[in-house]
Amino acid sequence: MFTGLIEDVGTIGVLRLENNAAVLTVKTNLPVHSMPRGASVAVNGACLTVVRKSSKTFTVDVSPETLQRTNLETLAVGSSVNLERPMRLADRLGGHLVTGHVDGLGTIETIEQEGEFTIVTFAVPALLGALLVPKGSVAVDGISLTVNVCRKRRFSVAIIPFTMKHTNLRARKVGDKVNIETDLIGKYVQSFMRRR
Repeated sequence: MFTGLIEDVGTIGVLRLENNAAVLTVKTNLPVHSMPRGASVAVNGACLTVVRKSSKTFTVDVSPETLQRTNLETLAVGSSVNLERPMRLADRLGGHLVTGHVDGLGTIETIEQEGEFTIVTFAVPALLGALLVPKGSVAVDGISLTVNVCRKRRFSVAIIPFTMKHTNLRARKVGDKVNIETDLIGKYVQSFMRRR
């Protein structure tokens, strides 16, 4: 479980695609020495498992399912990725409950400045749009954000300067694909209502 509060923006150092799967090595300023092999880490919001590490890098395997569902297959050596280690039960929950299980992809439609804030609008499939509510939570590339406006196939968020500076959103442009994880509680409510 994660919070959506990004701890570091890492860089892809090595990327190998093979048999519809991938192996990523990520350069980071996180304390890799404290990440045991088998530890979880969110990379652009996707929960992955550390299989190897060095003093400044960790390596993860990416399954075909994860590649198909996320934007990880669009990465290249040098790409910036948002990183977060899992929360501890004693931690404060500063963002929202993020599982690291990406629901699907969104596409950046517009990026506009409104004073200090950056308003970003994303297009999403209708199935994801149905799980978004105004002032609800959403994780975009692992970043915990508040939905401003939402419609069936799009939603917008207001990015504060701190978030823009400390995440990979600063390098994003119109047309980029982003990982979307909708609110966990909303998914359970929808599933319950469908069964009824």
